[in-house]
Amino acid sequence: MFIPNNFMALHQNLSAYDASQVVILPVPYDATLSYRPGSRLGPRAIIEASRNVETFDLEIMADPSVAGIHTLDEVEPDMRGPEHMVSKVQGLTKPLLADRKFVIMLGGEHSLTCGAVAAHKARHEHISVLQIDAHLDLRDEYEGTPYNHACVMRRIFDLCEFVQVGIRSGCAEEYEFARRKKLRPFFAHDLDRDGKWMEQAIARLGENVYITIDLDGLDPAVIPAVGTPEPGGLGWFETLKLLRMVCERRHVVGADVMELSPIPGNVQGDFAAAKLVYKLIGYRFGLQDQSG
Repeated sequence: MFIPNNFMALHQNLSAYDASQVVILPVPYDATLSYRPGSRLGPRAIIEASRNVETFDLEIMADPSVAGIHTLDEVEPDMRGPEHMVSKVQGLTKPLLADRKFVIMLGGEHSLTCGAVAAHKARHEHISVLQIDAHLDLRDEYEGTPYNHACVMRRIFDLCEFVQVGIRSGCAEEYEFARRKKLRPFFAHDLDRDGKWMEQAIARLGENVYITIDLDGLDPAVIPAVGTPEPGGLGWFETLKLLRMVCERRHVVGADVMELSPIPGNVQGDFAAAKLVYKLIGYRFGLQDQSG
């Protein structure tokens, strides 16, 4: 039996571009990664794993794939430097937004998010970013470039406001910048178990929200296949609760899921990342189909 090689293995009636509300943009690029490489392999691994995810979602009691999910070909990396890749992502995202598509970028390293956010900012007023991450990513420059993956939120600071959750690592420079600019990250060690922090985080988001998920924001017990697996982090259901609340209370305009570095012989992270992408699509488009 032929299985389509696209996200969720959807047949043409649910994956054609014109029939799809969602577009998957795979960007296999990891030139600035500084510890464990391999996130260039992440997009393909997520798409392959998604072909084994059930289309019906038991939590929302709906099939989010009916929204239509089109998968683009992998983006060819521009090896002149990360600033060129950021610009390329911005240029590729703009026409998709003009076609009123909900774009989910699959990375690839986190620096690419700068380009996606810039494209969304040009399209939507009053945009803010929800960042799920283990790291502050607020360095002004790292390893000779301001477009290193460790600098992504410093560059986004120049574009729009953002809320950081799950943070559990950062250098003194980053901490001082966050303190001086009153960014108030939600550090993982401070998160209360009853989830009140989620209400506080969402209250600080604007009307239109772009969600960026660096997969190391989750506990490595959930997704070990990341470049820098910091101990601790958000749990699976904790992450899903936050994403659902954001989709219910704000207008989520786009998203990315970044920095999966597949581990040979261990598909745990690949499958969890694919499921996370599909859950996000469900919260964004499938909740309206609930009944009872």
